[in-house]
Amino acid sequence: MSSTIDQDPQRTDSAEESATSGAEPAPAGRSWQGIRALLVRLHFYAGVFVAPFLLVAALTGLVYAFAPQLDQLVHGDQLRVEQVGDQPRPLAEQIAAARAAHPEGALSSVVTPAEPEDTTRVVLSVPELGDKQRTVFVDPYTAKVQGELTTSWGSTPLTTWLGDLHKNLQLGETGRLYSEVAASWLWVIVAGGLILWLGRSRGQRAKSARGVLLPDRAARGVRRTRSFHAATGVWLALGLFFLSATGLTWSQYSGERFERLLDTAKGNAPELDTLLPGAQPPAEEEGGEHAGHGGHGGTADSADPDPTAFDAALAAAREAGLGGTVALTPPADASSAWVVAQKDNVWPVHYDQVAVDAAKGEVTAHTRWADYPLLAKLTKLGIQGHMGVLFGIVNQLVLAAIAIGLILVTLWGYRMWWMRRPTREDRSALMGKAPARGTWRGLPLPLLILGIPAVAALGWALPVFGCTLLAFLVVDVTVGLVHRGRAV
Repeated sequence: MSSTIDQDPQRTDSAEESATSGAEPAPAGRSWQGIRALLVRLHFYAGVFVAPFLLVAALTGLVYAFAPQLDQLVHGDQLRVEQVGDQPRPLAEQIAAARAAHPEGALSSVVTPAEPEDTTRVVLSVPELGDKQRTVFVDPYTAKVQGELTTSWGSTPLTTWLGDLHKNLQLGETGRLYSEVAASWLWVIVAGGLILWLGRSRGQRAKSARGVLLPDRAARGVRRTRSFHAATGVWLALGLFFLSATGLTWSQYSGERFERLLDTAKGNAPELDTLLPGAQPPAEEEGGEHAGHGGHGGTADSADPDPTAFDAALAAAREAGLGGTVALTPPADASSAWVVAQKDNVWPVHYDQVAVDAAKGEVTAHTRWADYPLLAKLTKLGIQGHMGVLFGIVNQLVLAAIAIGLILVTLWGYRMWWMRRPTREDRSALMGKAPARGTWRGLPLPLLILGIPAVAALGWALPVFGCTLLAFLVVDVTVGLVHRGRAV
């Protein structure tokens, strides 16, 4: 619910007039009614200045939600087989075909098909691609190479481009600030709008469920727009809270704070032990991660592993209970095991991993999804839900509905701002005035004493929120001083 002012120009009571006049009101006695006045001002300013970020995030997220379908349109020749066969060829044969067509780089990993009509992905590490990979797509039934793409952590060029557009507007790390501003303020705007809409007390309709959940079609002017803005926001609230929370978990600055929380609460996913029994780790890797953890099985200068070892590692993993699509990563050195990890992101998810000694066909270590800490599970599922893959097409449609609803709510908010502008010849303006400043002086003293440290702690946990809130305060105080000086 962005940029709404829960007020109506036709109301004549003095409290509403002072709140919307924009003048510096005389300090009134402290009361809990001051909370509403403060929320009106905060919701207005947050909506006006943050709504553009939310609008861009909603538009780019709407497109990204349908990335799987767009992938099939653009890259269908690589992603799908022409005809589903009875039995797939051995991985060794598929890998040999891929390497014959693309001998460059080093074999990094192999991902088995997720569905019968999907291709096998042979991933190559090529130095000139940097942190990206070259993925060769092979028909699992004929071992025919259907093409190659430059991928990023398994995502096609189209999905990667759309993801970066949503995340950072194709501006790199600096551009990530836009999405973090949107995620940091979204929950504040929604919570403030809910309190204002649910807490209004004028009329019987305001107290009914119908008055909360449905817009007032009988109203006119700004009241009608406000009812559509607020009622739609109520329906979207839960989804918007979810998107805000999950977006913050992998943001640039708040995400770092979240990682600290996971470390402190021991809420990270369990690490798979890739060290072979009885082997000594290389000196440079002692105390650190082994090759299998990062998802890359060697450098571009190392020789490819024996392709038949992929079939042996896959057979051992299947024997250990890993079904569905899996990613097989060869070891980077003689002391490490193969890593076979499930890649099923659709509910019910499967994220089991095994370390395999391919020479002996034995599983040496196992991590199971059931053993993940609760925080790790919630984080993983939240991210998949945010990306629209957790519940398939239903997940995508829900995200699309939320994005469209957020766009409408934002536009209605700006429409209210425009409708509230003065139109008299002696008092014309492009937009409506902001709610009156100085409302914090009407807050109860206990709330101020507890609220200031709480907001400071929140600003530390969400650094971008804290910095932008401080910027709002500085600008607001500066403008107030300027207006006071002019009045004097």
